[in-house]
Amino acid sequence: MDVAGHRPRTVVSGGPLELAVLWGGFPLLGAGAGWLLAAATGWLVRLPWVPFRNLVEWLDRLPEPQATVGTIAVGVLAGLVIAGIGTAERLIVTVDAAQARLRRSDQDRTVARADTRVVFLADKHLVLLDTDGAELVREPTDLPATQLAAAFRAHGWGWADGDPHRPAYRLWVPDLPGLPAGADALLRARERAIQRDRRDDARELRRELGRIGVVLRDEDKRQYWRLTGRAFTPGAEEPTSAERGPDGR
Repeated sequence: MDVAGHRPRTVVSGGPLELAVLWGGFPLLGAGAGWLLAAATGWLVRLPWVPFRNLVEWLDRLPEPQATVGTIAVGVLAGLVIAGIGTAERLIVTVDAAQARLRRSDQDRTVARADTRVVFLADKHLVLLDTDGAELVREPTDLPATQLAAAFRAHGWGWADGDPHRPAYRLWVPDLPGLPAGADALLRARERAIQRDRRDDARELRRELGRIGVVLRDEDKRQYWRLTGRAFTPGAEEPTSAERGPDGR
């Protein structure tokens, strides 16, 4: 307990082991892949269908040990790049009785417990819903559900073992009645973005739909939707604590 008598904050992250795997494991795998490539160039160059043939032939002509040292170095560098990307994408969740903080290298958001009705994991996303059923936060994560559940429950947050609104979702098809004005056009645009694997566009369109009271669930590139109270009160876009974060997001 801290001096005020409250439970101290709980931090959920991959921890030192995850960093060790990222910064130790991936460079080692890259080094191993580089060594195998150097050892196999003589065999690969004889294959008629080998990809990157010009590169393989160039490696095969290099003298030893320069060829092996070079491919190992490139493999280690590739492993370090992957480790850097993985570190940047790590989600760190800090929870106390008043708020939850969600941090990545490029964003830092804070959500007040007073604004949040329920927290759960769905399709490898941490989701926080407000009292209206709208999404305050939806963040991809590989953090263990048991650790997240324990952290939120320890500080009195409402944790659910699954989406409590899942039975309310309906499969979207074009021109389906019951959607707010403009939602069908946004859903059509988002379907195209999903088919073309334009994830940033799909994410932005999800946010636009949320502003008019439509919450989405994706399954096998199909969109399922449900409505919140905002869909019945056009123009009601009250800022939440998640939108008033220290980074202005």
